[in-house]
Amino acid sequence: MDTTRLAVVIGGRGGIGAALGEALLSHPDYDRVISLSRRSTPVIDFAEPETIAIAAGWLSDQPGEVRLVIDATGFLHDDTFSPERSLRDLDPEHMQKAFAINAIGPALLMKHVLPLLPREGRSVFATLSARVGSIEDNRLGGWHSYRASKSALNQFVRGAAIELGRKRKSAVCVALHPGTVDTPLSQPFAKSGLDVRPATQAAAEIMAVIDGLTPAQTGGFFDHKGESIPF
Repeated sequence: MDTTRLAVVIGGRGGIGAALGEALLSHPDYDRVISLSRRSTPVIDFAEPETIAIAAGWLSDQPGEVRLVIDATGFLHDDTFSPERSLRDLDPEHMQKAFAINAIGPALLMKHVLPLLPREGRSVFATLSARVGSIEDNRLGGWHSYRASKSALNQFVRGAAIELGRKRKSAVCVALHPGTVDTPLSQPFAKSGLDVRPATQAAAEIMAVIDGLTPAQTGGFFDHKGESIPF
């Protein structure tokens, strides 16, 4: 059996995804790093769900064992949609896109890649969520589509972790908040006073959190310092 340890980054062409892929190249726990995105071969695009199954099938054919999967995708704004200031700004197309990329896509990713994790030994699936997806922490309102879609993602993570743990006792499935990172996703909203960090620093912090996770923490929601965030 090929015991090459694979680390997979989904969204590996984005700011934080690329930084995570670079950090993993020198990580002692992994022998090969695979980066998948809308521009990779095979392509993986959460707006096109069929690509998720195809990419997972390709991944299952790669020699070695998938020991780590990091989902570094996310949608906050584009040239058409920006975070809503209030309920009167709700737009169904905006909501559909936010849920497709922030919740449905990652859920389908879990459906297809969690079965690829080895049944024995430590493995980790981590998806990048956001603190604003915490219902308990919501004291400002607004950003409805982003908040709700990330809340949905957190629920998918909790449910997937329960199922994963039934057959893979040493596996970990978590949602992680990377903080405010200097990437195109957050730049328009990086107000003064926020702890905005470069992607390389954020990637190092995320990897430190992942390295310290235990099976007892599966299904949890943690920030870039490893501290638990309320759902």
